[in-house]
Amino acid sequence: MANVSVYNIEGKEVGTIDLNDAVFGVEINEHLVHMAVVSQLANNRQGTQKAKTRSEVSGGGRKPWRQKGTGHARQGSTRAPQWTGGGVVFAPTPRDYSFKMNKKEKRAALKSALTSRVAENKFIVIDELKFDEIKTKKFQEVLNNLNVNKALVVLEDDNKNVEISAKNIANVKTAKTNTINVFDILKYNTVITTKACVAAIEEVYA
Repeated sequence: MANVSVYNIEGKEVGTIDLNDAVFGVEINEHLVHMAVVSQLANNRQGTQKAKTRSEVSGGGRKPWRQKGTGHARQGSTRAPQWTGGGVVFAPTPRDYSFKMNKKEKRAALKSALTSRVAENKFIVIDELKFDEIKTKKFQEVLNNLNVNKALVVLEDDNKNVEISAKNIANVKTAKTNTINVFDILKYNTVITTKACVAAIEEVYA
């Protein structure tokens, strides 16, 4: 069972916490992690790109000149791709890029991502993270105390002050325990969370 230090918002170690190996100590499956990232990026694509093929552009109903005797290359239509205003070869059309992963694969990928952060000592647990007011400067001080500059901060549902305080800081993203995903865990190279959130994550994914 993995054991990590617990810090306060001043960056001082105040204890340790045991992490459930069923969530934070699994065998890392790089293939599923890659699939989860590709799936999320693909599902976010609009897929609305469109260009006209030669059958869709206007004009070019007749042959521009006779087949032989003009000195020009033979041409059948001004809608052909080599003409200005002609159609696009293999033009893109609207399509759905999304694909599905089953629930077991998604959970395994998320556990693998969390395990990798714990293994790399980039999983920081804080005893409590609550602010009396919305203050970006105060949140930046917490990051400085923890020596972190790029982080995914996992918060409880009722932690609005901290959530809004972090909103205007570059390279920081907040998430709830039920909205964390593989892409964000890997993009923000450090995960910061509270003891309460660790228990909630273990309850959901163990």
